Amino acid sequence: MSTINFKDREIVCKIVYYGPSMSGKTTNICRIHESAPDGSKSTLQCVDTRGDRTLFFDHFALDVGQVGSMRVRFQIYGVPGQPHYRVTRKMVLSGVDGIVFVADSDPARLGDNLESLEDMRQLMAEHGYNQSATPTVIQYNKRDLPNAQSVGELEKVLNGRAHHRCFEAVAVEGKGVIDTFKAICNDVVANLNRGASPRDAAGNHVAALRGG
Repeated sequence: MSTINFKDREIVCKIVYYGPSMSGKTTNICRIHESAPDGSKSTLQCVDTRGDRTLFFDHFALDVGQVGSMRVRFQIYGVPGQPHYRVTRKMVLSGVDGIVFVADSDPARLGDNLESLEDMRQLMAEHGYNQSATPTVIQYNKRDLPNAQSVGELEKVLNGRAHHRCFEAVAVEGKGVIDTFKAICNDVVANLNRGASPRDAAGNHVAALRGG
């Protein structure tokens, strides 16, 4: 999972944005990258084709500063949602420390949300990971849709047993994007630093993100 370099006193954590195609994963990552201070982030790598669908994956690195005696960097990835990119999704999930599942609030996409969630669970199992023990946050995106499915209905279907933290979002407007990201950062760092409050573990270190 996390890569710890004791010589350089650095921890590198991996966060993956997962979800069905066109749910808003790339939009989230672009918004986070735009909001991060220039000196703390790498170049955003995106390959978009055919209606802005992610062909391979999105990626950038973010230095969030000192946590305890170690410096923490996050590697942030977004995976393609189309079924035929399963091999890519499995590869990107290797070594994951935290997951943001981006669900589409359109009622017509409920089946796609469920299929993507099950795909994620299967790939985690194939890696031998305990998905229930992996920090996970669910984002219900596209809350601006006039026919958006209620959060209560989405929670019942997608989060009923897991009880992951969830956030509403309109990623194209930036709403809910930074709150979601801060939550997964806090949960990942708290998971590394047992005994630290999830609320306080990394809060100061991502506070510089604009819009948070």
